[in-house]
Amino acid sequence: MQYAVFVVVLVVLVFVIDWPRVQETFLDFGETREMYPDLFTVALKNTVVYTLSAYVVGFSLGLIVALMRLSSLAVYRWVALIFVEIFRGLPALLTLLMIGFGLPIALGSPVPGGTTGAVALGLGLVAAAYMAETFRAGIQAVPKGQLEAARSLGMSHTRAMFSIVIPQALRIIIPPLTNELVLLFKDSSLVSALGIAAAGVELTKMGSDFAINTADSTPFVVAGASYLIITVPLGIVVRRLESRQAKAR
Repeated sequence: MQYAVFVVVLVVLVFVIDWPRVQETFLDFGETREMYPDLFTVALKNTVVYTLSAYVVGFSLGLIVALMRLSSLAVYRWVALIFVEIFRGLPALLTLLMIGFGLPIALGSPVPGGTTGAVALGLGLVAAAYMAETFRAGIQAVPKGQLEAARSLGMSHTRAMFSIVIPQALRIIIPPLTNELVLLFKDSSLVSALGIAAAGVELTKMGSDFAINTADSTPFVVAGASYLIITVPLGIVVRRLESRQAKAR
């Protein structure tokens, strides 16, 4: 029955859709020649830079927030909880706009690092809120006996955490951390809302600009394919890591 439904849907698509019009709208690659080589040397490079800078901020801050969430001091736990709830609850675009436009007005000076600095801080804060919960779950998944054994050997709590517990937690949470990298790579498209200069365009902005200039949607397809060059291999890596961890249990 399921195969029959699939065949019926396929036949309907073949005969109903105006394929020449679809090809003219989305697959007219002659209009996209001017996108090269800037598509890779500028747009893709900027996308990767924005993503990695935000990931570094998110990873570092997320680990600090996770340790605060697990602290024995209530004030640290509450501060970390409020941070997580705020930046997981706000849209990433709104956070980025507040950092990119609001923070320079509030401080009276631009964000250090220009657009890259604003993106690293804006998207990094959002990523940190999600990574903090991932780190916390990973640390709590490490048996408490590991920490107790390290303390019995004379290690301080901090040294035991960074030498024994956190390395084991990182091995557990590599798949969700890799997923966060994929999400950040896609969220880097929000950078276009900051009104970036030509030298700072990322994939979505370049695709959008060319689509407007050529009155054709093929640049969107080209930009989308460029995202897939990165996200599909990362997705395969995540699935293999998850499969390996499932077999190890």
